[in-house]
Amino acid sequence: MITESLIPLNAVQVSYPVMEHFYTIQGEGFHQGTAAYFIRLAGCEVGCVWCDVKESWDIAKHPLKSVESIVAETEKFPSPIVVITGGEPLMHDLTELTSLLHKKNKKTHIETSAAYPLNGEWDWICISPKKFKAPLPENLAFASELKVVVFNTSDFKWAESFTHLVSADCKLFLQPEWSREKEMLPFIVDYVKQHHQWNVSLQIHKYLNVP
Repeated sequence: MITESLIPLNAVQVSYPVMEHFYTIQGEGFHQGTAAYFIRLAGCEVGCVWCDVKESWDIAKHPLKSVESIVAETEKFPSPIVVITGGEPLMHDLTELTSLLHKKNKKTHIETSAAYPLNGEWDWICISPKKFKAPLPENLAFASELKVVVFNTSDFKWAESFTHLVSADCKLFLQPEWSREKEMLPFIVDYVKQHHQWNVSLQIHKYLNVP
């Protein structure tokens, strides 16, 4: 289990702005194809132009839910995996949420740009760095998985710039940006064949037509 808290906390956060929450199949990266409960928190200042959940950016547009009510929803489903995503989840203090999830025997996963200080208790950390707001270098050492979205061929060099900052055990993935998948996927396949430390990630939940 990965536990890290790098920011001083002036107050305990006991409620979170939740855009949506749902039980589904993890569609990307190392745990692709696995059942998981997703909690999408509102709030993001990273500003990816190709983001497919831009409605998550504005915190004020989404209701606050107590940590107890959020965790209670996860207990209705059998998978132990709970994925905290966004928006950018690290804009929030996730200590209370992840602590209570662990007390309920849930495994905590996060999907983050890592542009903010790492906090919370994590079993799996997926860092997806973005050019629009760079990840904090100190966060990359804790990555279980590095997942780089490929929008054009110049992104391969950019992806390689992070490999010396992650651990030797970190899983490396290249994933085509959805609107350019057909165009970029052949380049990704060729790149992975030549650089075997990388793996291909696809958004299979979109093929499966699940959230």
